[in-house]
Amino acid sequence: MDLWLALLDVLILLLAALVLGALCERLKQSAILGYLLAGTLLGPNALDWMPNHEAVATIAELGVALLLFTIGLEFSWRRLRRIGAIGLGGGALQVFVTTGVSTGVCVALGLAGRPALAVGAMIALSSTACVLRLLVSRSEIDGIYGRNALGILLLQDIAVVPLVLFVTMLGHDGSVAQIGWETGRAIGAAAVMVAALHFLFKYVLPMLLNAEEAARNRELPILLAIVTFIGAASAAHWLGLSAALGAFMAGMLLAESPFATQIRSDVASLRTLFVTLFFSSIGMVADPAWAVNHWATVAVVVAAIVFGKTAVTCSVACLFRSSLGHAVAVGVCLAQVGEFSFVLAEVARQEELIDSDLFKLIVSATIVTLFLTPYLVATAPRLATAVEKLAAWGHPSPHPLGEQSVDPDSEMSGHIVIVGFGPAGRRIAEALMERHKPRLAVIELNAKSADVARAYGLRTYIGDATRPEVLEHLRIATAKAVVVTVPDPATARQVVEGVRALAPQTPTIARARYQVYRWDLIHAGAEVVVDEEDEVGLRLATAVKKILRPRGLLGSERI
Repeated sequence: MDLWLALLDVLILLLAALVLGALCERLKQSAILGYLLAGTLLGPNALDWMPNHEAVATIAELGVALLLFTIGLEFSWRRLRRIGAIGLGGGALQVFVTTGVSTGVCVALGLAGRPALAVGAMIALSSTACVLRLLVSRSEIDGIYGRNALGILLLQDIAVVPLVLFVTMLGHDGSVAQIGWETGRAIGAAAVMVAALHFLFKYVLPMLLNAEEAARNRELPILLAIVTFIGAASAAHWLGLSAALGAFMAGMLLAESPFATQIRSDVASLRTLFVTLFFSSIGMVADPAWAVNHWATVAVVVAAIVFGKTAVTCSVACLFRSSLGHAVAVGVCLAQVGEFSFVLAEVARQEELIDSDLFKLIVSATIVTLFLTPYLVATAPRLATAVEKLAAWGHPSPHPLGEQSVDPDSEMSGHIVIVGFGPAGRRIAEALMERHKPRLAVIELNAKSADVARAYGLRTYIGDATRPEVLEHLRIATAKAVVVTVPDPATARQVVEGVRALAPQTPTIARARYQVYRWDLIHAGAEVVVDEEDEVGLRLATAVKKILRPRGLLGSERI
């Protein structure tokens, strides 16, 4: 193989990925789709401009391991503990149930057991890269359904490594007992590797490198990251494990070190390079002609994935005390097949679990669901609102504030309603409790936040403040003021509109997380809107003035 010819192919592929990735971003799509399209167009099944595509694919395999290494850097043990019940429990349940349901459907369609399990594992994962980018750009990541979606996505990212190991084990010939033995051996080898890495990072590394040395020499953390990444991946391969598994473990243990933040920054460019090559190499195995010839099959599979994953994820979210509307929104957001499914598909193909046609079907369906993701995320909040209204109309409840709530006093008036009891709501309550505690009433949808409000000794009601019947039960018309503290702009606007419709004379104070949403809340009927960005700017300016004032006086005295 001519090295320079292979590098020329890499250059051409990266250039195409740059152009098509930028075009996809302009069209409000994920750049990952552009990378996939670049590989598809230049690959052997289309223009065939990549004579050394096998060499490119070999280089791109490093991208998988590096991607999981950087994910490990984000998942320290402390961060894992903060994911919460909907992430740990709900995410794990979503992966298991989706895998099980998908496997059952595949078996019913005539697929053998092991390939069906591999396909089920692929379908269980959603796209962290696409969904999070869209939620952040739409300022919906702080909403209830945005946070729930984030928790499930984080657990799915963690599940990638055991799923890779699981699919690899499925590819080994032998009985169930033999597969169990191989799995146990792999787990034991992984435990040995974790112990060795922990010993190195806990005792050996501090003797070789400390934080002060790393701060003086920026090259040392980079070298540490590269040695750790390649060493752990090679050790895992030598032990018969997935190289990506070793890279993930090394990243996760390295995340506890004082060098983690600097390493995350330093390896970002390397990650971008290799991950782009990986997705482009996956695109090279896609077959546009095959997808066109089998468009009906692809369409049916895509529809089954979208509706099936929405139903499963929605059901799981409801089990974890999410309202029906928010559960539907989470399900719709996570209804695609994710980028890590390409990793599982490639492993399954290498282990000969799936044939060429099934691989092409999975790749084609995954790409289509990724194209649909921006529209799914945009539709989620509107669909959630429609579902909530339909549920309220079809099953009117005499207790719209929920079974855990106490009906408000029918004589309640002159009270102050705080919508949402996150950090902002708590600060408001603390500021008002000394003089107005008996008049404070909190409405909160999250049960844990409601428990915090009760611990403050406040009248607390569990319910969705976007629903008119909830606002009516809170006697909004006789309230002294309503303070809307929820960070999600769409939810805040709905609450303000509801208050204005039921009680136009009641003053409403709303929080605008970003300045761009300030006028939306004013037009919705908020009397006062607190612009967080504006307030932060004023506080920062005040802090700067305090620092500069003594120096300015000293300077004027010198003059």
